[in-house]
Amino acid sequence: MTGVEAAPAAVGPSAAVRRVAVVGGGTMGIGIAQVFATAELAVALIDAKPELVERALATIGRNLERVAKKQAWDAGRAPAILGRIRGGTALEAARDADLVIEAVSEDAALKKRIFEALDGLAPPAAVLASNTSSISITEIAAATQRPDRVVGMHFMNPVPVMALVEIIRGLATSDATTRLVEDLARRLGKTPVEVNDYPGFVSNRILMPMINEAAYCLMEGVATREAIDTVMKLGMNHPMGPLALADLIGLDTCLSIMQVLHGGLGDAKYRPCPLLRKYVAAGWLGRKSGRGFYEYPA
Repeated sequence: MTGVEAAPAAVGPSAAVRRVAVVGGGTMGIGIAQVFATAELAVALIDAKPELVERALATIGRNLERVAKKQAWDAGRAPAILGRIRGGTALEAARDADLVIEAVSEDAALKKRIFEALDGLAPPAAVLASNTSSISITEIAAATQRPDRVVGMHFMNPVPVMALVEIIRGLATSDATTRLVEDLARRLGKTPVEVNDYPGFVSNRILMPMINEAAYCLMEGVATREAIDTVMKLGMNHPMGPLALADLIGLDTCLSIMQVLHGGLGDAKYRPCPLLRKYVAAGWLGRKSGRGFYEYPA
């Protein structure tokens, strides 16, 4: 089951979760809002500027139209899902949320500021979750007065399609909070996997060094970008080569995660590739900027 199909009825700990706020209207926030709305929860999608919120809602609308056509939905289903999402530019929209998911860029200081503000706005019983792909949940939770109710919910991209949700327990995350978000992930049609709070968790501690090594292979002239990706697709049965995947994720995000791994684990094997640094400095961020390891004409 994918995140765009009907979700199972809520019968577990997550049954009390009916209102969700998603902070961040980028690629991940859009996907997260869509899967929650598809599971018949009310969603507040929050971003800093009205035009970003409008763009996010328009993107969700287009995504739902494509799914509706592909899966032959009834005419009213996609509009009903979109109708469960309301946009806003103020964190005040999280005031009545049972669960808040932060999905902003991989910037520890920014995330801590957001969690500190959410801690003062969201109901005392609300769970505050982060979609961070590498930053310490324990560190984020320390910015709040409810560290037992702070947890990581790391969705995979594209969120409506990918089945995995990495559930990250901070040092103080309670068993009850962990059970609730695991049950909620299943309610979305996802498969939750619990991991402990280490830099990069499991997914990116394994994935990002592979992408980084692919960048080294390109920088050192071991092979062309096409050859590197073809070897991993045909030789290792990966659906996408590491350089194309980096472009999809965003080279700035890849660099941020490698910096977290390098700083948090202190091992030289996690040193970001200089070519990756150079591309990010040049603004070559991948698909979202039109150029990364590959070119993406408008």
